[in-house]
Amino acid sequence: MLPARAHPGDAGLDLVASEALILGPGDRAAVATGWAVAIPEGMAGLVVPRSGNALRHGLTVANAPGLIDAGYRGELKVILVNLGHEPFAIEAGDRIAQLVVTPVSLATAAEVADLPASDGRGEGGFGSTGR
Repeated sequence: MLPARAHPGDAGLDLVASEALILGPGDRAAVATGWAVAIPEGMAGLVVPRSGNALRHGLTVANAPGLIDAGYRGELKVILVNLGHEPFAIEAGDRIAQLVVTPVSLATAAEVADLPASDGRGEGGFGSTGR
């Protein structure tokens, strides 16, 4: 099935499994979709979980978001993991994830002697904002 939006205006295109399998609790697998894409230069494809599957079954994308670079031309496979307590059956045609295509900034890395100061956070790490 061609990736499609469930509703007009949805950001993600639903990706469906092209194969059946059972994911046991804690198991992960690269699930085939049967599709390859050509993401335009300056864009990226992000494979994200379906919230209903995550809430009801503990099924999520292991490397969320999965990144599809503009130069990739292979089959889209979704790395799913079952974080639930029961085996989860996937049938061919089941919606397993969503694909969001978004613009990206193609930044380059540069080594500098010092970083500019910032207001507030500075070098504060996890939880440093007090929230």
